[in-house]
Amino acid sequence: MIDQILQWDTEVFMFLNGLGTSSWDLFWLIYTSKFTWIPFYALLLYLIFRQLPLKAFFTTIVVVALMIVVADQTSNLFKNGFHRLRPCHLAELMETMRLVKSYCGGQYGFYSAHASNTMAVAFFIGLTLKKRFKYLLYIMIVWAILMSYSRIYIGVHYPLDVLVGMIFGVITGTIFYKLNGYVIQKFNFNSKD
Repeated sequence: MIDQILQWDTEVFMFLNGLGTSSWDLFWLIYTSKFTWIPFYALLLYLIFRQLPLKAFFTTIVVVALMIVVADQTSNLFKNGFHRLRPCHLAELMETMRLVKSYCGGQYGFYSAHASNTMAVAFFIGLTLKKRFKYLLYIMIVWAILMSYSRIYIGVHYPLDVLVGMIFGVITGTIFYKLNGYVIQKFNFNSKD
């Protein structure tokens, strides 16, 4: 059964990766880059800063940093535990797939830290700012889904890698959102003092 699932995953990967064209390659390379989104992250931080008292804001920054570390390092545990090679490390796929960037990434790819981190951030920020920005959570989810797809497009992850990464991201983002709220309430960081 596992072999059949992995075979389907490879077939879906080859289909989705094969949809790419050279005219879209630069767009997806820019989209998938962590550095592209620094201004976006700065804007989100600013929106949180405007919404929360100072102590709650600094608590939120610490919690977000911890969340990203947990999401990222959990991915590394899975990668080192499952040892599933990235598609771009398999000679039999390299002949027919599209590898859009020259660097493939680490040897193992299950599950995608990009997908996990962006979905965790999407849920955390979307839930944190939901009272002020009603549709932000949905926008953030679309952003994270596109980020996840970009990993398939450029040839470094299978669909199952990004799907599992997104699921872990949703779980991680929701847990850390609740943890942040608990800490802020417990220590009364919502007060303006």
